[in-house]
Amino acid sequence: MSRYFTEDHEWIEVEGQTGTVGISDYAQGQLGDIVFVEAPDLGRSLSKGDEAAVVESVKAASDVYAPVSGTVTEGNPALADEPSLVNSDPEGEGWFFKLTLSDPSELEALMDETAYAAFVAKL
Repeated sequence: MSRYFTEDHEWIEVEGQTGTVGISDYAQGQLGDIVFVEAPDLGRSLSKGDEAAVVESVKAASDVYAPVSGTVTEGNPALADEPSLVNSDPEGEGWFFKLTLSDPSELEALMDETAYAAFVAKL
């Protein structure tokens, strides 16, 4: 599996043609306590950069963007009852949605974990 990051602090972990998407630990730290997550509808076709999901915290609401193009295959059902999973495990159990990649070459424009860590260090 490979994990990539965007400058908007989304991550995508890719296995085969399936990508699992969430927000980074840095992003959840900036948002504070997460109180609500709205994942995209199943079957929705997303283009890279589209608003895909919404995350609300006690501080603000924020859009989550599609890191790559694809079709949504699954939302994380656990977040409906326990949105705080995004705080406790943002890059694991707090994932937002899964999609089937329509253009895997788009991954080449994203950062790997080392590049993302360097990017965040400059913020």
